[in-house]
Amino acid sequence: MTSVLSILVSPLLWLALFSGIYGLQGLSCELDLDTTTFAGISAARALLGAAWLAAIALQATLLAALHAGRFSPEGAFVRWISRATGWTGLVATIWTLFPVAVTSTCG
Repeated sequence: MTSVLSILVSPLLWLALFSGIYGLQGLSCELDLDTTTFAGISAARALLGAAWLAAIALQATLLAALHAGRFSPEGAFVRWISRATGWTGLVATIWTLFPVAVTSTCG
């Protein structure tokens, strides 16, 4: 992985996940999935909760790859920055997508 890519991959993944999940929320409201229940939970909430957990798993997998020796950048400074942005992407994914999973889906 090039140095720039290893530094930017986690924030770029967060950007794609953020856009995708909030787009999924809008689509679920448009399709009226919040009125359909699935095991006592609205289908929209189940879908968005699963998407949130999948996003966390993707960021955690990326972070593990950045910490692994095979995908780790060569320079010590770039390795440190890549891991820091990896942790930042994971925390941002958990924090910014948490409201989708726990609050009302459609207003």
